[in-house]
Amino acid sequence: MASVSMSMIINASAEKVWQTVSDFNGLGKFVAAVTKSSMEGSGVGALRTLTLPDGAEIVEKLESFEEQAKELRYSIVVSGPLPVEGYIATMKVKELGENRCEFQWSSTFEPKGASEEEAKKAIEDVYSMGFEGLKKLYGG
Repeated sequence: MASVSMSMIINASAEKVWQTVSDFNGLGKFVAAVTKSSMEGSGVGALRTLTLPDGAEIVEKLESFEEQAKELRYSIVVSGPLPVEGYIATMKVKELGENRCEFQWSSTFEPKGASEEEAKKAIEDVYSMGFEGLKKLYGG
């Protein structure tokens, strides 16, 4: 089992950042590779379909949502171009005070059709894109 874990400090309140990352249908607001997002259902069990610039689609399922802890978990149901299977990820926002917070994004998965290094790099690239998007929204 491979894993990726990344975090960054954001110069905004945990509440503001949580509003952005907790919108399960709003990943495109901060991940540039998502050109369209649609959702079936709501709350835990909801499915989102993410469309990439080349038209490829990734389907993800909301596994858990903890408003108080500012944490959500999701899985990938259809990995599209991502070389992974059995992917489970956690997004968490931690209050640091003084209008600062830490955003953590981590996952575990099995590489599929690629080496572990290649699969990890693909996921790290997505997370880095998300962090860049959050920096643009809130400053880093």
